Amino acid sequence: MNPVNTVGQVKPARPPQEASAHSPAPGTKDFASRSVPRHLARGAVGLGLIIGSVALVPVAGPATLLAAPLALIAFRGCPTCWMVGLAQTISRGRLERRCADGVCTLGHGTQRALSRPPG
Repeated sequence: MNPVNTVGQVKPARPPQEASAHSPAPGTKDFASRSVPRHLARGAVGLGLIIGSVALVPVAGPATLLAAPLALIAFRGCPTCWMVGLAQTISRGRLERRCADGVCTLGHGTQRALSRPPG
């Protein structure tokens, strides 16, 4: 018996999906906010909770340290997660990942057409 090597086309487990600027790539986390000011406000709240809980220990005792874990909610994880979310929020709408036929590309998102006045 002669073994025959054949190579067939491998189909992906699931069909490729069009990724938009408003949804993260499959398998990645999205730490972005709806707007940059909202994201900065979340960061200010998180940083305020951390600084406040440590600064108030001499005044109110170690019970104030219980406010520090609330910062994790504001940061959606750790401060690094907040920084990643800031980068995602800023780049949202500027960079867009598109996947078609198993090939993904990274390019500019939809841009507004510039209109010139006639003349």
